[in-house]
Amino acid sequence: MIATTSFSNYESEVRYITAVSGNTFTLDEPLHYRHISEVPTYGDYEMPMQGEVALLTRNIVYRGETETSKDGQYGAHIMIHSPGDESSIGKIEYVELTDVGQAFKLGRYPLHYHMIGTVHNSYVRGNSIYHTYNRAVTIHGVHYFRILKNVAFDTMGHTFFVEDAAETKNYLNGNIAIQVKASMSLLNTD
Repeated sequence: MIATTSFSNYESEVRYITAVSGNTFTLDEPLHYRHISEVPTYGDYEMPMQGEVALLTRNIVYRGETETSKDGQYGAHIMIHSPGDESSIGKIEYVELTDVGQAFKLGRYPLHYHMIGTVHNSYVRGNSIYHTYNRAVTIHGVHYFRILKNVAFDTMGHTFFVEDAAETKNYLNGNIAIQVKASMSLLNTD
């Protein structure tokens, strides 16, 4: 996936790499849009401006029903829940999640950690989450949770969502959200 470098949210493009030779790679088809890569200098300060490139594929794929998910905006979802005593541990890493989340359904997010409390042993790391119908990763009533190095593309609503703002000591780092679309399914801010 090559992120847009314009003001249009819809100029991000998905391509397949068909060959690699040294530092050169070949795509399955040409890009339709211009993607800049510049490092202008302002006095002594360099300001790199490049479009992000992210890998969407993973060896393990978790997906909604390919034929019907898009039409009904009703995909697969994973919810980790416990009585708040860290009796549930969810370690999800390097998984490709696509056609996930359920529009207009409260709590039906692609990855949802719900009311677990302190979660020193749980995390979401290195996943690709795309073509979602209701956010990407939601944490609600969760503390000490780690969301690291995930790629989210073509998502509806808040992508990495902290639900109540009462959640503490969570660590979100190295994630990327590209082509986030408005969703009127839950909150006005989505």
